[in-house]
Amino acid sequence: MLSIKKYAAIDIGSNAVRLLISNIIEQKGRPVQFKKNSLVRVPIRLGADVFLKNKISKENTQRMLDTMLAFKLLMKSHKVVKYKACATSAMRESDNGKKIVDLVLEHSGISIDVIGGEEEAAIIAATDLNKFIDNNKTYLYVDVGGGSTEFTIIDQGNQVTSRSFKIGTVRLLNDMVKKEAWQELEMWIKDNVKDYEKIDVLGSGGNINKIFKISGKALGKPLTYFYMTSYYNMLQTYSYEERITELDLNQDRADVIIPAMRIYLSAMKWGGAKNIYVPKIGLADGIIKSIYYDTVSSNTQ
Repeated sequence: MLSIKKYAAIDIGSNAVRLLISNIIEQKGRPVQFKKNSLVRVPIRLGADVFLKNKISKENTQRMLDTMLAFKLLMKSHKVVKYKACATSAMRESDNGKKIVDLVLEHSGISIDVIGGEEEAAIIAATDLNKFIDNNKTYLYVDVGGGSTEFTIIDQGNQVTSRSFKIGTVRLLNDMVKKEAWQELEMWIKDNVKDYEKIDVLGSGGNINKIFKISGKALGKPLTYFYMTSYYNMLQTYSYEERITELDLNQDRADVIIPAMRIYLSAMKWGGAKNIYVPKIGLADGIIKSIYYDTVSSNTQ
């Protein structure tokens, strides 16, 4: 007996807002499959408002309302049976975040959960990382966002510790990350990797996915520290406009890709990692899994 249902995840980040629709394929005697059906990304960049002015602007509030209504209609067209919407650091830190959550509910019927950094790290780490990792290795998992970056140590397939730092691409673009924040991150990484002989980095987020795609590497193969450094240096020789016209980057990717690489390279350097693996997962994937497993556990109680 085959059962296919559609679930959706809405990830309201500091740089972009995403709607992921996935097919949940269940067949007796086989493990459940999660298959991406559709992904829509809208670069609203809420963080640019919040990190500078502590509130989301009128213009971006309207864009949020329009986007959520569009997502609601897309979910209806796709016959999505369950969804969950999560907002991260921009919405968490904005003075009018609660008001916007209420407006979205009123306008589109979509209920938004504003989640903390640690919860965000837990949802991301709960994705099917086991598919991508070698249980004999130790990893530093780095998920770079616009407002914050989540770091998790995974040893032999088990999560050891994780922490969220307010170091994100939109914050860095607006020169809002103090030297002390970098020093704190460096200490945290060095303290948590010192007992392990060898560390590899796992990277997630739109920027590292783009870099991986550009590299032409086969899925499952790592990017080296040397490649990442060379690409980072090359990017900086181009102006913002040239990165759009000559490197074919989207305008909302062409600026944040440089601070994103700075975060990944810092993590690799302080972790002593020569390689970064890119499993192509993120918060939206984690949300889909959490909806499914919550449903399964409530049905078996």
